Amino acid sequence: MHKILKQFTLATILFSIASVSHAATVHKVVIQVSSADALIQKIALNNAVNLQKHYGVDNVKVEIVAYGPGLSLLTKNNKNSKRVESLAVQEITFSACGNTIKKVTKKKGKKPVLTEGVKVVAAGVARIIELEEKGYSYIRP
Repeated sequence: MHKILKQFTLATILFSIASVSHAATVHKVVIQVSSADALIQKIALNNAVNLQKHYGVDNVKVEIVAYGPGLSLLTKNNKNSKRVESLAVQEITFSACGNTIKKVTKKKGKKPVLTEGVKVVAAGVARIIELEEKGYSYIRP
């Protein structure tokens, strides 16, 4: 009987540890936006919001990385700029490609104005690789 009680106690402890570690899982997702297509950009934002709703804001880290034509999502003149600004406050990270910003600045003679809450990374593609190496799941709408 004493052996059975020990086994039961051990099983209970292991189950409790498994439950706690499962509850503490933080999902990490990087969403690529490399298209100026408004529908694709909207889907990327919707994906981010849906992930937060599904897992809970505290249980998911979402970063949207925009480069090339997708940089337009993160600029002030985009129709989604207010939404991007709002989502940045709601724990969604937005990263703009520094290489793309340099190219746009050189081509147009002025630097694109980014929406509030957007950070600049050296290279968008490199940022995606770095995040994947840190265990982020990759999504491309």
